[in-house]
Amino acid sequence: PIPATRLKQICNDACHFALSTATTYDHAQTATWNASIINTILKALISESSTATVEESATPPKYKFCVNSTIIQHLSDPRPAGTSEGGTQTGDETVGRRGMHSASGAYWNNERDGMWSHKYEGGEEKGMDIVVSVMWIAV
Repeated sequence: PIPATRLKQICNDACHFALSTATTYDHAQTATWNASIINTILKALISESSTATVEESATPPKYKFCVNSTIIQHLSDPRPAGTSEGGTQTGDETVGRRGMHSASGAYWNNERDGMWSHKYEGGEEKGMDIVVSVMWIAV
């Protein structure tokens, strides 16, 4: 019901807003960040997919939406920072990413229902990946 370019903008704006004060991954904040991302996206989806006029305000929405937000922490070197016996630097460096694979499936009307997912690129410099999925089902 909403073009993919607009969905991407909605998701990017929601993630940027939720993480605006974050500087690094903080596990204690992930529930708050996810709730903010999900609620911001849901409000935008409902607003943009509603075409009711003032007279039709009692009309139920044409779609139901489901939003999922996953925050993945980047790995860092678990060794204490400093210099090893061989003179090489240890600790305080990124050592790669955690592996992740996610899949979704649904049985529905392909002409009216749909699914879309997106990786928010703005979390990279904060040590995390954010993956958002949106599903809509015509009512």
